[in-house]
Amino acid sequence: MRRLLVAGASLAFIVLAALVLFSSGLVGAGNIGAAIRDLLGASAGGRGIGFQSGADPAHSWTAAERGIIASLSLDRLPPLPPDPSNAVGDSSDAVALGHALFFDGGLSPDGTVSCSTCHQPQSYFTDGKALANVRDIDTPRHTPTIVGIAYSDWFYWDGRRDSQWAQALAPQEAAIEHGGTRTAHVRYVLENYRSQYEAVFGPGPDFSDASRFPSDAAPVEDGAKLAAWEGMSEADRGAVNRVFANIGKSIAAYSRKILPGRSRFDDYAEAALVNDRERMSELFSAEEAEGLRLFFGDGQCTDCHNGPLFTNGTFHNIGLPLPQGSRFDQGRSLGTFQVVEDVFNCQGEFSDAKEEECVELRFIKLEGEELIGAFKVPGLRNVAETAPYMHNGIFPDLEAVMRHYNHAPPAFPGHSDLVPLAFTEEQSEAVIAFLLTLSAPPDAPAELLRPPVNQ
Repeated sequence: MRRLLVAGASLAFIVLAALVLFSSGLVGAGNIGAAIRDLLGASAGGRGIGFQSGADPAHSWTAAERGIIASLSLDRLPPLPPDPSNAVGDSSDAVALGHALFFDGGLSPDGTVSCSTCHQPQSYFTDGKALANVRDIDTPRHTPTIVGIAYSDWFYWDGRRDSQWAQALAPQEAAIEHGGTRTAHVRYVLENYRSQYEAVFGPGPDFSDASRFPSDAAPVEDGAKLAAWEGMSEADRGAVNRVFANIGKSIAAYSRKILPGRSRFDDYAEAALVNDRERMSELFSAEEAEGLRLFFGDGQCTDCHNGPLFTNGTFHNIGLPLPQGSRFDQGRSLGTFQVVEDVFNCQGEFSDAKEEECVELRFIKLEGEELIGAFKVPGLRNVAETAPYMHNGIFPDLEAVMRHYNHAPPAFPGHSDLVPLAFTEEQSEAVIAFLLTLSAPPDAPAELLRPPVNQ
């Protein structure tokens, strides 16, 4: 009883002290609640009234903050919606075919380059290089992961494709990537995977007539290959394009199965939602919790890196320095026109979608200063495993990324969307410590994370 009286007296004193501060003009009416909360927190050793015994004060969150943390958890990731442009996107037969094609070097002239050459499962489906390079020539950009991208509306750093299957096709004909042609690839698939192909798409065409279907024909910059393509009839080009699109749809069906796995952060978010501070203190250090607080607080990182995948899927110019000897990359300002003109886009004849289902493409923004030098916001799950960073691979580690965000140099040309963070070294280290908690193996059947057993 005496303890209760003492506690009550202490509480009365604290409230009285806050009211004195208010009446003296030292705090305003809008701040009186905060003043009382500060005094209450001080009286309880900085943890506030009602704290859990033994819990670290670093894990004290308001209800609103707990809501923000929960919004970043994989528990809030909705089921993967179907891709209306890919009718076989969730077909198990298409997944099996796509799995085989993803790891098959036969989709290159010399048999050495496959999708997995750059998207390596052991490296979170990246390649660890600043710029993708498979033929001793740097491509213009860094290899992004494919984990979880099935949730995206746009593909590539500049969004120049609007589906996973359309994206899967472009590298196959790029001279410094797969280096193949669509006539060669459709013939290869039908010769080596006909039964699997027909189980998904029905009877495949006969491309054996070389006079109608040249061995190397494609709408590419190579003069001979382009001439061969243009020399084909429109109907024959359409037949080739249909099978070529189906190759992409199969690969997309496979990559739709590669999703992000549950990380230590997700367990922390689950504990935060029910305000279990003891569990939170077991999962996160005080530094990691402070990094999380800075991430969605003073850092305002969730302006772009929000939701369970830590990306809003939009495009921004953040004033990145140009690698020595490189030219300015137009980014989204060019990618918009490329996706609109792409024969394999959502509204094209090889898409399975109805026109009204192609919402993103119908309402695409084609012009504006904000598109100049803007690139897609990458998701941050497993960011610690996917260095180097940015579309041009300019930053070798997360420390370099934080230095850039701290200084936020102006962009030229275009306009940078960054505001300098001006974090201390300790604050920057805390943010990095938090980012490391997002690491986890992909969520996918084990057999899909390696080549098929017969390959």
